[in-house]
Amino acid sequence: DDHESCGSNSTNRSTTENTKTSAKPRRIQQAAPTDPDLPPGYVQSLIRRVVNNVNIVINNLILKYVEDDIVLSVNITSAECYTVGELWDRAFMDISATDLVLRKVINFSDCTVCLDKRNASGKIEFYQDPLLYKCSFRTRLHFTYDNLNSKMPSVIKIHTLVESLKLSITDQQLPMFIRIMQLGIALYYGEIGNFKDGETEDSTCHNKDMLGNVTGAEDETRIDMQYPAQYKAQELYSQQEDDQPQGWVSWAWSLVPAIVNYDDAEEDYLGNDPTSTTHQQKAQTLKDPIVSIGFYCTKATVTFKLTEMQAESSYYSPQKVKSKEVLCWEQEGTTVEALMMGEPFFDCQIGFVGCRAVCLKGIMGVKDFEENMNRSETEAYFFVCGENLSIKGLTYLTNSLFDYRSPENNGTRAEFILDAATHKETYTEIAGMQRFGAFYMDYLYTMENTTGKGSANQQDFSSGKSEDLGTVQEKSTKSLVIGPLDFRLDSSAVHRILKMVVCALEHEYEPYSRLKPDIKDESETMLNPEEVASLEEYIPTRHTSVTLLKCTFTIFMAEFNLLDHLLPVIMGEKNSSNFMNTTNFQSLRPLPSVQILVDKINLEHSVPMYAEQLVHVVSSLTQPSDNLLHYCYAHCYLKIFGFQAGLTSLDCRGSYCLPVPIVPSLSTALYGKLLKLPTC
Repeated sequence: DDHESCGSNSTNRSTTENTKTSAKPRRIQQAAPTDPDLPPGYVQSLIRRVVNNVNIVINNLILKYVEDDIVLSVNITSAECYTVGELWDRAFMDISATDLVLRKVINFSDCTVCLDKRNASGKIEFYQDPLLYKCSFRTRLHFTYDNLNSKMPSVIKIHTLVESLKLSITDQQLPMFIRIMQLGIALYYGEIGNFKDGETEDSTCHNKDMLGNVTGAEDETRIDMQYPAQYKAQELYSQQEDDQPQGWVSWAWSLVPAIVNYDDAEEDYLGNDPTSTTHQQKAQTLKDPIVSIGFYCTKATVTFKLTEMQAESSYYSPQKVKSKEVLCWEQEGTTVEALMMGEPFFDCQIGFVGCRAVCLKGIMGVKDFEENMNRSETEAYFFVCGENLSIKGLTYLTNSLFDYRSPENNGTRAEFILDAATHKETYTEIAGMQRFGAFYMDYLYTMENTTGKGSANQQDFSSGKSEDLGTVQEKSTKSLVIGPLDFRLDSSAVHRILKMVVCALEHEYEPYSRLKPDIKDESETMLNPEEVASLEEYIPTRHTSVTLLKCTFTIFMAEFNLLDHLLPVIMGEKNSSNFMNTTNFQSLRPLPSVQILVDKINLEHSVPMYAEQLVHVVSSLTQPSDNLLHYCYAHCYLKIFGFQAGLTSLDCRGSYCLPVPIVPSLSTALYGKLLKLPTC
C-alpha cells in the first residue's frame, strides 16, 4: 500500500521508482494521517527559519548547449540569492501568523550569451560577436502561504527586471538563433522525437525515453481507474494524439508536487480509498498554487550585423571576421507575463510601449546611410509604432513586484482573475492599448470539466471511447493588438528586410517534427449516435484575433534595386553569393511614393484544436451534420475599415507634398475557409 499510493494524482504522472523509495522514510515520521498541518515543534520551526534564510552565491557559472553545428554558451560572472524584507533590502526574515509572506531576491551580474558555429571536427574556427554582452538583471520572488504550517506557498510570484538589453545578431547567428527558438517551441508542445513513417513503439516506453518517466503500464492503469479524465496527462496547448509525448508545460507542471513536497499523509489517506475521487479533485484544486512569472525590460535594442572575412597580411595568420551593423530594432517598456494555476488555467500577456526600426551604414555595397551621406535621422527610421516611455510613464510595470503601487509592496494580498469570462471583460483591447500603446498580446488557455453521463472524452474521441467521467472543455484564444504605426517601405528598408530573410533561410537543419502524411485510416472505430451527439455539444477550437489600428504605409519608388540577387534565394532557386555592388549611392529627390492610410484592420482565424482526430471521426460518419463539417475547416475573416490611398512625393527637406487621392476611403471584408486533411 505504501508503495502503491505514493503522491497526489499529478505526482503519479511523473514519479519515478527512485522518488517512490526515497519517499518511504519520510512517511514514517508523519503523525495521524487525518491532520496533515500539525503545529511544528521547536526543531521544525528552527529548521524552517534556517532554510528560509539560506544565501546562495554562484560564481563563474558557464552553461553550454551543443547541437549540430550550434554552440550556445551562457556565462554569468556571479549570481546571488538572499532573503529580503518589505522594502526588498537584505534581512533575516521568517513567516509569522501576521505576515505569511517570504521575499527573496536573485541578482545576476555580467551575463554574456555567445552563439557560435563549429566545423565538422567540432572546433569553432572564428568567434562571432556575443548575442548579449555583460548584461545585469535582478529577480524578485514573493511567496504567500495560507498558514504557518503550509509546506507549499499558495501564491508564487517571480518577476525579473532588466534596465538595458542590447542584443546583437550576425547573419551567421540568425539561422542558429531561429533553430534554438524552434527547439523551445518543440519542447513546449512535446513534438521532439516524433516517429518517422512506419515506426511504431509502445507509448509508455516512448514517454520513458522522452521525459525520463519510468512509470510503468501498471501505474498507468491505476491512474486511469483512480482519477477523472481531466487529470490524466493532458496534452496542454498541443495538437497531438494520445500516443505522443506530453506537452512541455504539462510535464514540467507534473514535477511541481515532487519538488515542493505536498503533504504525503493526506495523499495516503485519500489514495487508498478508490471512492474518494471527488475528495481528490478538491485536494487537487486546493493544492495547485497560483504562479505568476514576469519579465520586464526598460529599453531593448536588437542589432542585425553582416559579417565578412578579412584577409590577413600573412598567409599563416588566422582569418578574422569583421561585422557591420545594417539594421537596428529599438523597443521601450517591454512586458512578458504568465499566470497559471495547475493545468486548467494558463494566460500569457506580452506588450511594449514603443518600438522603432532604423537603417544603419550600408547594404550589399550601397552606402546609403554612411556617416558622410548627411541624411536626416527621420529618413533612417522606416518603422515607428507606439509612444515614448517619457510620455507613457511606468505603465509596463503595473502590478509587478517592481511597482511600488502593487498589492505585495503595500502589505495586502493580490487578487487574481482565474476564469475566462471575467478575464475577457477585464483585459480588453482598449485596456491593453492604454497600458502599452504599441503592441499587446493576450493568450488564454482554459480547461473546464463539465460532469455528465455518457459524454465522450475529448482526449479519446479519436478512438471512439465513451467515458462517464465528464467532458473536458478546452478553450484557446489569442488576441493581438498593434497600435498606431508608420511604415516607410523604401529601397534601403526592403533590401535590409529581404537580406535578413535570405540569411535566415541559409541552413540545412532537419525539422524537429515532421507532419504525418494524410493517409486515410481504414481501421476507424465507428461512433454510436449518443457519442456523435455529445461530440456535437462542444468541439474545442483555437481562436486568433489580430487588430491593427491607424496604419500609415508609404511605398517609395526604388532608389536602387539589387533584388535579382535576393529573390531567387528566397524562392529556393539558388544559393546566395556575397554580392557587393560598386556603384555610388545617389538619393533621388523629390521621390514619388504611394501613401496608404487604414483606420483599422481586423483578422479573425479559428481552427479545430485536435483537427486530425476530429476529421477522422467525421469522415467515418455516413451523413455528418453541417455543424461537424463546419469545425473541420480553418476559417479566416478579414475586415478593413477606412482604407484610402494617394500619390505624394518626398522632397529634400524630408517633408511630403499634399497627397493626390487615387483610392477614396472604403471598407471591405473577406472570408475564406480551408478544409483540414482533405485526403480524408
